[in-house]
Amino acid sequence: MSLVGGCCCAAVRYETSERVFHQTICHCPTCRRACGAPRVAWFSVARGEYRVTAGTPAQYRSSPDVTRTFCGACGTQLTYAHSGSPDQIDVTTCSLDNPELLVPGDHTFTFYRLAWDHGDDGTPQYAHTRAEG
Repeated sequence: MSLVGGCCCAAVRYETSERVFHQTICHCPTCRRACGAPRVAWFSVARGEYRVTAGTPAQYRSSPDVTRTFCGACGTQLTYAHSGSPDQIDVTTCSLDNPELLVPGDHTFTFYRLAWDHGDDGTPQYAHTRAEG
């Protein structure tokens, strides 16, 4: 089995294994700005298990260690890759054809949560990364 998804205009499509980890909702300012949303749901997979099946995503280096991919036609954010974790890639949960399959298990970077964002789903909340708490 695999998970499939892509961008809003269907120019870029991908598939990945169902062996996911780090299902999270990120509140950091960079993710918010990149997606134009108050928070962004992500899941992680082994980099070798993610493959683009149609189109070619555009790339953007959002910080010295981070490369994000998105559709160059419609702008849908697709992935986040950090050079410090070369064996994994994060994928935007809502770019999946069926995002209901992957329920986030925590919130990261809640230190940056917008004051009017009162959503608390009872999952663990980390002020920064899971390692930093």
